[in-house]
Amino acid sequence: MSPKSLQRGNLSSPTIFLLSGFSSAYRAWVTFCLCFSLIYLVTVLGNLLIVTLVWLDTHLHSPMYFLLGHLSFLDICYSSVTLPKILGDSFSPQKTISFVGCITQIYFFLCFGGSECMLLAAMAYDRYLAICHPLHYPALMSKKMCHCLVAVSWLSGSFSSLIQAFLTARLPFCGSNMINHLFCEMPFLLKASCSTQALLNKAASYALAGTIAMGSFLLTLVSYVHIIRAVLQKGAGTQRAFATCTSHLTVVSLFFGAGAVVYLVPQSSGSKEMADVLALLYAVVTPMLNPIIYSLRNSEVKGAIRKALRRGVLQMSTKGAGIAAERPPPSPRQGCGSR
Repeated sequence: MSPKSLQRGNLSSPTIFLLSGFSSAYRAWVTFCLCFSLIYLVTVLGNLLIVTLVWLDTHLHSPMYFLLGHLSFLDICYSSVTLPKILGDSFSPQKTISFVGCITQIYFFLCFGGSECMLLAAMAYDRYLAICHPLHYPALMSKKMCHCLVAVSWLSGSFSSLIQAFLTARLPFCGSNMINHLFCEMPFLLKASCSTQALLNKAASYALAGTIAMGSFLLTLVSYVHIIRAVLQKGAGTQRAFATCTSHLTVVSLFFGAGAVVYLVPQSSGSKEMADVLALLYAVVTPMLNPIIYSLRNSEVKGAIRKALRRGVLQMSTKGAGIAAERPPPSPRQGCGSR
């Protein structure tokens, strides 16, 4: 029978900190809250800035930035699944979540994570067509094709996560209902099950997740093998185009690298802190770094930001001048020098 609530371990539990003194506990708790609040604020504002720029700036109305806008929207959703709950738990001495809430968190976490994997592969395919087939690029990456790539990314992530969440929800849980992790995640929830079906569900879940993750990673890898071959063969012209791939390569390395370490490397009993750090890296820190990476390493995005800032300053100055011009002149009867 499923428990009504599950308890989750937390590195920043106030109960643990009280053992080393109240003052140190309070400082650590405040630091924890401020850091994660700042991370979430930067994540939401940075990715929202990218979405707004892609939407408003006509120079960014291209397939590459259309996919980048959807990636930024996914990052907002991805971090919102876990980070607000982690912050909420920091104010509570008992870290609990309902069973339905835990399954819901797993579903959306896997949905947005799987969709991001597929979208990163779609962005690599876009760069492959732009560099290896520049003459046919406008026809191959049409508006319809862009919408199809985004739809496939969302549908594949949603379908895979729905099956995994359904299989997990059917497992019986008994005994200890403690999940020794910062948030509800599939491997840690399967460990809490006492059913012999847990191994079968674990195999099915890993097969689905592996198909999405490894499939998108292999597509990305094959795309960049062809891109690097084209850059080495064609020379300087394509080397300039390859500069647009560096931001994407950095994001792919962070996302797939941290996820691979968490899910593929065997963890010992003493590596719980490292598992939490790596989970925070790909679930919280990577969505925050994506807009920073793209804005710092992409001249078009930096140009769009400067243009938006100049437009905002110009509108503010124009509005201020308009208010001053619309102010009625003093009446002759009320003027200081009237006679």
